[in-house]
This record gives sequence, C-alpha cells and structure tokens, in this order.
Amino acid sequence: MDKITLKNFRCFREEQTARLAPLTLLVGENSTGKTSFMALIRALWDVAFAERVPDFREPPYNLGSFRDIVHNRGGRGKPAESFEAGFEDSLVSDMDPASFAVTFKERKGNPFPETRYYEHGGDWQAVKDLENGKQHIRQGSLTGKEYPVVEVDPPFTRDEARLVSFSLLQRMLVQDSSNPPFKALLRIGHERPFSSGPVRSRPLRTYDPSGIWSHPEGDNIPTYLASLYHIDPDGWQILKRQLEHFGRVSGLFDEISIKSFGKAEGTPFQLQIRKFANNGRRKGPQRNLIDVGYGVSQTLPLLTELLRADAALMYLLQQPEVHLHPRAQAALGSLFCQLAGKWTQLIVETHSDYLIDRVRMDVRDKKTGLKPEDVSILYFEHGDLDVKIHSIRLDKLGNVLDAPPSYGKFFMEETRRSIGIGL
Repeated sequence: MDKITLKNFRCFREEQTARLAPLTLLVGENSTGKTSFMALIRALWDVAFAERVPDFREPPYNLGSFRDIVHNRGGRGKPAESFEAGFEDSLVSDMDPASFAVTFKERKGNPFPETRYYEHGGDWQAVKDLENGKQHIRQGSLTGKEYPVVEVDPPFTRDEARLVSFSLLQRMLVQDSSNPPFKALLRIGHERPFSSGPVRSRPLRTYDPSGIWSHPEGDNIPTYLASLYHIDPDGWQILKRQLEHFGRVSGLFDEISIKSFGKAEGTPFQLQIRKFANNGRRKGPQRNLIDVGYGVSQTLPLLTELLRADAALMYLLQQPEVHLHPRAQAALGSLFCQLAGKWTQLIVETHSDYLIDRVRMDVRDKKTGLKPEDVSILYFEHGDLDVKIHSIRLDKLGNVLDAPPSYGKFFMEETRRSIGIGL
C-alpha cells in the first residue's frame, strides 16, 4: 500500500491522506490514533483482498462497536453516520496504481463495508451490499462508458467471479507465474498483514508444545522454534544465526538454543540464552529464557516473525522497542532498514528516538539499499478534538522534510534545558 485515505474514522474527522513506504514510522503522543490507524490498514486488507467483513475487535486491536469507531466530536454534535477509508497500491506498476475505497455503515451495531469501489487501468467497479444479501454492481470506465447496475446473489461461481471480480488481486495479476510480482500477489491474496501488540507473551521456564499459528503476542513462537529444531535442522540453523547476529549487535545475547527433553517433536523443551565475554573467547553459562532480561523474551517473538523463512509481506508493529535499552532500540532500526523493500512493508508505531535516528543515519550512510523515498514518517498531531496526520519525508542526508513546528518540539526544549540554553 502506498497511500491511505480516511474520513470520520475515530479521531480523524476531515478527509486526509497519509503516505506509506516500505518502512513507515508512526510517531506522536499517546492517544493520537496510531493504533487505530494500523487496525484500519488490516481492515482494508480484509475487505479488499479477502472480501470479508473485518472484525475491529480482533486482537491485538479492540476498537469496539460502530459507535465507538465513527468520529464523534461530542457536545451537541452528532456522530457521523458513516466512515470512509481507502488505499492506493502500485505493487505491479508504479505508472498505473490500483485504488480501493470503502464506506462503512452501521449494521447490527458493527461497522459493515456497505459500498466498495475499485479502480485500475481506467476501469472502475462499485459494489453495494444490500440488506437482503444481494449485491448491486456497477462497472464502467473513467473515459465515460458505464454499464448498467447488475444485481447478483453471492457467493459467485468461478465464471461469475471472472465477470464481476471484486478483488484487486485479480485485476493486478500478471500472467507469468515465474515473475516475482505474480508470486507476491498470490501471497497477498492469502496472507493477512502480521499484527503484533505492544506487549509480548511472558516467558516460561519449560514449554509444552502447543499450536504454531500466528499470534499477536507471540505465544506461538517458542513452539515454532522447537518444531523447526526437530523437523528442519538446516532451517533452524539459518534462523539461529540470524537471531544470534541481531543478539550480538543489540547487546542482548550471543547464543540461543533449544533444550529438548526428548528426541521427538512434541516433547517439552526450554529456550536457553548465553552471553559471551567481551572479547568473545569465553562463553558464559546457558541460562533459561525466564532468567535473563525481559527485553530478550519480549523481542524474540518479533525477531522470529521478521526473520522466518515464510515471513509476511506486511507487518503492523506496535512499540517493538518495549523493554529494550537504547543500543537495542537502535539495532531494531537498522534491522527494519535491512528488511524493508518492495516485497516487505513495515509499518511501525514507535516512541523511540533512538530507533528513528538510526533509520535516518542508515539511510544517510547507505548502510542498506533503502533510499530516502523508501521511508515515511507519519506524525500524528492533536488538533481541535481531532488529529492531523503529517507525512514527513527524509532527504539523502537523513534530514526530515515537511515536518510541522510541533514535531520534535519537546525533545528540542529538553535538550536546550539540559545544556542551559534559553533559561
């Protein structure tokens, strides 16, 4: 996704557009709608690609009912009757992006995507879901040609789906199955964005294997690592090396291992962490994950999701720096720069200046292939009972561009105070 538009959604009253990039950082004070913004991105994916009604209460988000989500200025003002959102995507062709928009109205107390609008290559399609389960579909061309309304009964057969396709995926597919865009788009059609909460699961001394499906708090990660250790030793060694590399550059740990209480998959196990001496020649004792700093157990699920072989295409990450010291926060920034690209999009809510500054410096120093235009900083600013989103860019030296006066104001004032300027 390259752009997000929204109107009358939560604290966002006026229609506004936010620029997304391979690496997008969401910054601003608490309660300015950053988490709601990420929940909306996942909801848009559900409607556009999976063609299903999104659940705004699904973890790690819980935005409530329609009345909790639609904008309400309070006082004598009435809540809005609907809220709107959309996105633009140029995954296949930068010259010919696809657009999607949706209007949510209340149905049985919850937000329902009543009208959807798709446009790509000059052709458009509007779909309205009716109370009786039928759908009105109107198609046409931006040059003026318009087809009559068609009333259909979903679900469609495969042939009908070709005639009245709702999916941007189908509109954007290229025919060469060996082409990376084709493969990536196939994955988009089946993979939701990975969403993580600001707090990950608590470590355990001994784990009993459970499900390995994705979980926003990382409950699945210990079992995933143990399963990989047993059934795919080569894959485990690759992931182990990647985890240990980050552990070293961040100062969190030097070695991670699985202590299994049996030879077969499905037996209880422990996660063990080891630190080395500063010169790297002496190894410290192996310690249980629960006996080391909380930052390790809080970061490990996130690192695994980012580095695993079947990684997602889009990540929605809330405060990944929680419980990390500044060196590790900066290392996260570098990792995000290494991973973000055309086929991996990271949208990160953060309060860490260390993480942001590392991104700026790595772009300036060309530490990775990430270019200045591949980074977007979205600054959420409180206004008069609503919030304004500012899209901030970087130049080739890592300097921020288009930032409003309030951006970074608090930190500048603190710096002046600390060195005794302006007192």
